[in-house]
Amino acid sequence: MIDLYTAPTPNGHKISIALEEMGLPYTVIAMDLSKNVQKQPDYLALNPNGRIPTIVDHDNDDFVVFESGAILMYLGDKSGQFFPVEPRQRSRVVQWLMFQMGGIGPMMGQANVFFRYFPEKIQPAIDRYQKEVRRLFEVLDTHLSQHTYLADDYSIADMANWAWVRTHAWSGVSIEGLPHLQRWINSITERPAVQRGLRIPERASPDDVVKGAQAIVVR
Repeated sequence: MIDLYTAPTPNGHKISIALEEMGLPYTVIAMDLSKNVQKQPDYLALNPNGRIPTIVDHDNDDFVVFESGAILMYLGDKSGQFFPVEPRQRSRVVQWLMFQMGGIGPMMGQANVFFRYFPEKIQPAIDRYQKEVRRLFEVLDTHLSQHTYLADDYSIADMANWAWVRTHAWSGVSIEGLPHLQRWINSITERPAVQRGLRIPERASPDDVVKGAQAIVVR
């Protein structure tokens, strides 16, 4: 059994989607980030960075993994799904996973800060991050014009990038004129496991432990 410490954010949804896609049984510990529960000593003992998500794999001597990209790779290896073993195929997945971890996530995160949360509207900062996000979207669109998914077959790289790109409106970035990106977003949105993963965690208190619905019920 895997414990998933998470919240309803793109990085959290990456992991709940992966767990649902892979059919791994898990429980959810919902974290109320607004109350800074992620900065409490008991959680910092699991994740020294004080962020979500984190997993604890009780089937592997309570092994702890933090950082969403590292968690996806661990789960892919554990399940034998969505993360190829063949070196060239594996590298393609890792490249696009790192594209999200080093580009899409940080740039959309900064766009969110300056467009949505910062008390002052600093237009040069808003413009800088929104333009960079749009540029990264154009990179995805160009690649997807020749590929159904980022690394040919659906993989953890798609899960990671999709969880962020789907929130483009919150960052104030349009995907108009990017038909291949739109096609990719829509095709992944239709996946039942993705829809289940987006409902994790349901709006629960930080003290609630919620069973990963599909995984616990059927496995």
